Amino acid sequence: MRKSISALLICICISCAEKAKKEENQTTSEVPKEKVTFMTLDPGHFHAALVQKTMYPQVDSTSYVYAPDGPEVQDFLSKIDGYNTRPDSPTSWTVKKQLGDDYLNAMLAEKPGNVMIVAGKNSKKVDYILEAVKSGLNVYADKPLVINEEGFEKLKEAFKIADEKGLMIYDIMTERFESTTGMQKLFSTLPSVFGELVDGSVDEPAISKESVHHFSKIVSGKPLVRPSWFFDIVEEGEGIVDVTTHLVDLVQWEAFPDQIIDSSDVEMLKARRWPTTLTKAEFTKVTKQEEYPDYLKKDLDGDKLNVYCNGEMIYKINGKHAKVSVIWNYEAPAGAADTHYSIMRGTKSNLIIKQGEEEGYKPILYVEANDDTGFEAELNNALEQQVAQHYPGTTVERISKKMWKVNIPDSFKVGHEAHFGQVTQNYLKYLDKGELPAWEVPNMITKYYTTIEAYKMARSK
Repeated sequence: MRKSISALLICICISCAEKAKKEENQTTSEVPKEKVTFMTLDPGHFHAALVQKTMYPQVDSTSYVYAPDGPEVQDFLSKIDGYNTRPDSPTSWTVKKQLGDDYLNAMLAEKPGNVMIVAGKNSKKVDYILEAVKSGLNVYADKPLVINEEGFEKLKEAFKIADEKGLMIYDIMTERFESTTGMQKLFSTLPSVFGELVDGSVDEPAISKESVHHFSKIVSGKPLVRPSWFFDIVEEGEGIVDVTTHLVDLVQWEAFPDQIIDSSDVEMLKARRWPTTLTKAEFTKVTKQEEYPDYLKKDLDGDKLNVYCNGEMIYKINGKHAKVSVIWNYEAPAGAADTHYSIMRGTKSNLIIKQGEEEGYKPILYVEANDDTGFEAELNNALEQQVAQHYPGTTVERISKKMWKVNIPDSFKVGHEAHFGQVTQNYLKYLDKGELPAWEVPNMITKYYTTIEAYKMARSK
């Protein structure tokens, strides 16, 4: 099964990348069976707005937001207004708002739409999802869907109800649409270049992924203001159950494409957690709040804030060793941004993604041959016969005896914010079809089983 790759997902990825480059606002012209209407619930994270940075022909231009009044929903509305008024490919959303403390019940009672979007406090997310599917609504949710054991049990119940009612729960896995990740996956399916994924070990896993993020960053051209609760692990969750969701997803998606993975296929071996410490000045700069709120005082060491946003796990999945790490720093170096490192170790070569200073803080894929004898010919043949079908114009550049740099055309490098439109287009196609791929739901459940097992192990120490 490692020799096959989902033609559907690859075609969607490539098609979306090309269109996003030409015009951020442009989407598929297919006529849907039924119009989709978005309802955004309690948008506490900027990812909620990024879903609407693009228009979709399947989606009604009138959307709804239900939320408590305050700076978070106002920031959401401001971003939508910014997309509507931008000079380049403006959107045309009309947002009808229902603001107040009873926002959840108001949405469930009125139900002006058929898809609930949720991106905000992770502590509440699974409860929102459960109530939505009970009320007959589809769910499109930012990661993570759960941050603790209790939430995982609720998520399994939500999936059961959704299945019984013919509804769809889908989490927003943007990293599947990053071109270097897609290329790494593609090469890993080519036995002539990659061979097979090795079993690996605890010290040298078969597949490793590390993500470095920053509290202070620029989003949609403006400094990001984070809510104070973002630094509360009770509300946001620890790092080992948050950003790791993307990385665990990529391990499954790349190493075992189109395969159903059960939780019994996962064995957690090691897990640890550690804090990033912020000064009060740093906290104030990124939240615009002069004082720490009472709920953060439990995490203070003097006037410094310890945020348990870093985590690492090593586990076996289908007999292969995998490692996932997430690190949060306060601010990126000049010219840098969030970064990603990944390696897949094969019997013939290693596929390595780096995004450091040498790469100009842009993700670059390298192919490292275990034995360079005749390897370059095999690599060039793969480019011509397989890679060109999905990423036309891709070339390789030999940079050392056993190392090649993969040059992916800029047309496929659309950026993180554009990935939200790509995932949304994917979701809309599944909605129109009325079903997800057979592996998506069981693998979502296994994904969250994995992060929660790591969370439990890390906290037990």
